[in-house]
Amino acid sequence: MAGLKLTDVEKTYGGAVNVLRNINLDIEPGELIVFVGPSGCGKSTLLRMIAGLEKITGGTLEIDGQVVNDVPPAQRGIAMVFQSYALYPHMTVRENMAFALKLAKQSPEQIDAAVTRAAKMLQLDPYLDRLPKALSGGQRQRVAIGRSIVRDPKVFLFDEPLSNLDAALRVATRIEIAQLKESMPDRTMVYVTHDQVEAMTLATRIVVLANKGIAQVGPPLELYEQPRNEFVAQFIGSPAMNLLPGEVTATGAQTRVTLAGGGEVLSDVPTEASDMGRTVNVGIRPEDFTLTDAPPVFTGEVEITEALGEVTLLYFKPQGGAAVIAKLPGIHTGMRGRGVTLTAEPSKVHLFADGESLLYR
Repeated sequence: MAGLKLTDVEKTYGGAVNVLRNINLDIEPGELIVFVGPSGCGKSTLLRMIAGLEKITGGTLEIDGQVVNDVPPAQRGIAMVFQSYALYPHMTVRENMAFALKLAKQSPEQIDAAVTRAAKMLQLDPYLDRLPKALSGGQRQRVAIGRSIVRDPKVFLFDEPLSNLDAALRVATRIEIAQLKESMPDRTMVYVTHDQVEAMTLATRIVVLANKGIAQVGPPLELYEQPRNEFVAQFIGSPAMNLLPGEVTATGAQTRVTLAGGGEVLSDVPTEASDMGRTVNVGIRPEDFTLTDAPPVFTGEVEITEALGEVTLLYFKPQGGAAVIAKLPGIHTGMRGRGVTLTAEPSKVHLFADGESLLYR
């Protein structure tokens, strides 16, 4: 089992363009860590630095307790799965999976045993003698994963491996990766994706990257339920968390906030007497709204509805406020142009000041 340790890692291009800075992260042996963040945040760059395909400008990277900043990629004990599959089109599935082992001059018996074991694990047995062009996208990605498995690496790196697949294949292959991790509990995996569902369902912990650094690290549900800042609050979850400006009007173990557009909410985030009158942003996830007349509530007029079958999205605007999205279970028809009265449980109401959650201060 191998862990990774990144200490003050930085990446600069040309001595001037700073892409990543102050990256401090401990990845425990056997974890499946997922990097997420907006386009251009540096998540793929960070993965390539771990792989040795990008030079580390500053700081140190340790794999299994060894500093590997200057160690060539082939000697780091890692295997990388790319989104483009990178299979040799003239080689069969068997030959693609065996290629790295042949270069390492392993015996035919060792190679055959490793390929057979990986093929069985990934249900590729029927396709071993086919060329990549005769496979579906999901099967090609499984071959790419199998090619990594046969090398028996300390660490697996996945760079958006499902982004080229259609929706149905993404779901199927995601499940296969989850099953693969269960079958290899001692292998550390680092996974880059822009898909929140992949991150939430696969990760032991999620690393959210933003503003050239780490915005928050934690288990998926912790990031969803207790975001440290407004960026994470709105990045994790779909549709994004609503942020409503307001003012603290009662403090203590439970906080009352009067919203700028009228109405009130209660929050279980504790506040102190010094917070009275403080301007805050109230965070409420669309799925945490309920239709009710029981106070405290706020009202708005529905501008657009989207019926998705199992849920209905209401786009509404409180008086004097910004647009808000509510995600209600079931089908709600005929609501466009109507006024709605909503609330949320105090345990679901987040409070932010200067972009940071009051829960963590």
